[in-house]
Amino acid sequence: MAITEQIPFADVERKWQKRWEDEGIFKAPDVPRPGKKFYCLDMFPYPSADGLHVGHPEGYTATDILCRYRRMKGEDVLHPMGWDAFGLPAENFALQTGTHPRVVTQRNIANFRRQIRSLGFSYDWSREVDTTDPDYYRWTQWIFLQLFKKGLAYEGVVPINWCPSCKTGLANEEVFGGACERCGAPVERKELRQWLLRITAYADRLLSDLEGLDWPESTLAMQRNWIGRSEGAEAAFRAKAPGLPSDGAEIRVFTTRPDTLYGATYMVLAPEHPLVEGLTTVAQKAAVRAYVAQAQAKTEMERTGEDKTKTGVPTGSSAINPVNGKDIPVWIADYVLAGYGTGAIMAVPGHDERDFEFAKQFDLPIVKVVEPPDAADAEALARLERAFGGDGVAVNSPVIDGLPTPEAKAKIIAWLEQKGIGHARVTYKLRDWVFSRQRYWGEPIPVIHCAKCGIVAVPEKDLPVLLPDVKDYRPTGTGESPLAAIEDWVRTTCPDCGGPGRRETNTMPQWAGSCWYYLRFLDPKNTGRAWDPAKEKAWSPVDCYVGGAEHAVLHLLYARFWHKVLFDLGFVSSKEPFQKLRHQGMILSYSYRDSRGVYHAYDELDIGEGSRAKLKAGGEAIEPQVEKMSKSKKNVINPDDILARYGADVFRMYEMFMGPFADSKPWDMQGIEGLARFLRRAWTGLAGGWKDGEGAVHLRHQTIEKVGADIDALHFNTAISQLMIYLNRIQDEAKAAGAPARADAETFLTLLHPLAPHVTEELWERAGGEGLLARRPWPAFDPALAKEDQVQIAVQVNGKVREHLTIEAGSPKERVRDAALALERVRSFIDGGKVVNVVVVPDRLVNIVVKK
Repeated sequence: MAITEQIPFADVERKWQKRWEDEGIFKAPDVPRPGKKFYCLDMFPYPSADGLHVGHPEGYTATDILCRYRRMKGEDVLHPMGWDAFGLPAENFALQTGTHPRVVTQRNIANFRRQIRSLGFSYDWSREVDTTDPDYYRWTQWIFLQLFKKGLAYEGVVPINWCPSCKTGLANEEVFGGACERCGAPVERKELRQWLLRITAYADRLLSDLEGLDWPESTLAMQRNWIGRSEGAEAAFRAKAPGLPSDGAEIRVFTTRPDTLYGATYMVLAPEHPLVEGLTTVAQKAAVRAYVAQAQAKTEMERTGEDKTKTGVPTGSSAINPVNGKDIPVWIADYVLAGYGTGAIMAVPGHDERDFEFAKQFDLPIVKVVEPPDAADAEALARLERAFGGDGVAVNSPVIDGLPTPEAKAKIIAWLEQKGIGHARVTYKLRDWVFSRQRYWGEPIPVIHCAKCGIVAVPEKDLPVLLPDVKDYRPTGTGESPLAAIEDWVRTTCPDCGGPGRRETNTMPQWAGSCWYYLRFLDPKNTGRAWDPAKEKAWSPVDCYVGGAEHAVLHLLYARFWHKVLFDLGFVSSKEPFQKLRHQGMILSYSYRDSRGVYHAYDELDIGEGSRAKLKAGGEAIEPQVEKMSKSKKNVINPDDILARYGADVFRMYEMFMGPFADSKPWDMQGIEGLARFLRRAWTGLAGGWKDGEGAVHLRHQTIEKVGADIDALHFNTAISQLMIYLNRIQDEAKAAGAPARADAETFLTLLHPLAPHVTEELWERAGGEGLLARRPWPAFDPALAKEDQVQIAVQVNGKVREHLTIEAGSPKERVRDAALALERVRSFIDGGKVVNVVVVPDRLVNIVVKK
């Protein structure tokens, strides 16, 4: 059948997307067959007003290829999609435009859905969820109530990160470099009534259960570091001051180095520590109060930055070191935080760099209590050039003198316990999760405040607590949500006593809906429960989870915490939600900035070899820079533009061919042309007229093996490279035979189908193939047929390749050696010399060592 070189991709894509949908071939069964389930999940997107850029579909393309392959391998695949749609961006956009967040969100979802569907992804759209749908957030509220009833959700007045621009509180994880993750505004500290989730109660399990997960090591490390488990001891220092009781007060400190207690020469309290006021002498009152006020205005990031100059003031009081009875001064400093450990530290400047800098700054004593094993470290400490924080031998420490660090730690802890002044302790850097937000666009927290009964859970039968329809949803900026001003909604009845009550007016953070969406996908239409236990047991856990590495702490830690609570309550059957996790690399883009520092859009440029460009107006040459896609840099690539020019299959294949899946890489418009040519060659060369015949048997089975293994491992770039090699061979043999061999053409289209599903379905149909290619089984691989009869071996003389030898695969070393030595060109390089050794690497290499 005659076929044009240009692929009518728009028509082909519409045709096959409709056919797949009409036949429901991507719908997952309610319960998979035993041993056949494959639950593959993308981190579902937040539907922003900007729509997709080319970086978004990278992960979606990868999971689609994997899922199509797994279906062809005979597995029951669950591959759903939905929308993480609550949150500040929609509300902020709505405030700017005067459009209700619900309208904005639904419009954005419609655009995202259109863009995602246009790429032909094999999602089971019958399971689509939207976190802003009351039928969904009813169950988010239900899970919150389980946390509340278990004592894991509680209310408190706490100092929080406050964004003055977004006018809401932020979790520590939402603050980067002292600024709001969302809007970039500098973050302040503010005390507010908040809801918190007791994630710290699960710190040990969140850490230990990382073992056995198939996750990137970098992500595991980030989770471990964020949880921050530390083993050490807690010790009590006794302080006396006019403002304290007559017998003084205990200041308890935690240290990971109890073996250095003898080296504690001063103490530091957080400015917020409850003992600060009582410890402060009259002479120091003004200085301490001024410093406390100054510290409270700073964010945690500003207070604890590695490069900040150490500041602090003395309280005027002292405490007694419990191991040697010496009085040591008590200071306050902002680098110590009330929420970490006990809010107080013993300072050992000889063996802690931060304490050393502080001691040098304020001329405080520095004592050596650990002898470094290295002479250079010992000399540097003796000269007070730097602290030594490593392991060594205890010195100047009577109870533990002469003991190496591990033994010294154990003995001093036992001594503290014997004396009743300390004990072994494990602490965590992890803090309880500040869960509430003072905004409108979020799930209402389903509790009622009653003057008589306290905080009462909304009965489950009354869920969902709906967001009221309002015209004014501007944040108050006072610390209260806009909901607080809606008296008709706030006023209600206490479900326990029947008296007057008031609804909670804070809302949940955006993370709430994404903590459990993978469970709702299992049973999205269930109105009686969040999910059916039988379906959960059959599908859980997620077999492959794909998303950005930026979620390594936030979403992944929160979802694991909720899952463990649900596991303890018997609602889920697995300890962990996501067995395998993979991150896609960021797709960057070339940006162009002229000599004045002005960025230019692509349509203002003539772009040539190596992505170098010239301005159309003026002709200035501009070198490209690889940067993150940004409107301000005018380098955002819209997938709609790429689809209109190249079609979905070229787009999909190029994203997978750019480089290793987990690596960051720049989008290159010249690079995509190569994939377009490859698909056009397949389009014109395999459009029917196939002939029976043996074909490229060895390469066929090698390709079946490699492409399947590469897809499973998410090595898509090398899978595509192998398919290019295979197509070259098919077309070379077709030239000699007059047409492609049927076995090769059928195999090639089947292997290519997960990557380029539209074009391959069309070619399959035009060639008279039966049924849908999407339903065709993956070709069987025969290792015996993959093995070449002959191999080509490089022959080196003194390490340089001089000739190639074609010989039967698996030939004995002696035969390979003799054949290599007999080659005429090799003999010319040996001439006049003596062969002193011949190294044979079977089926790969011969190296002949010649001495002249």
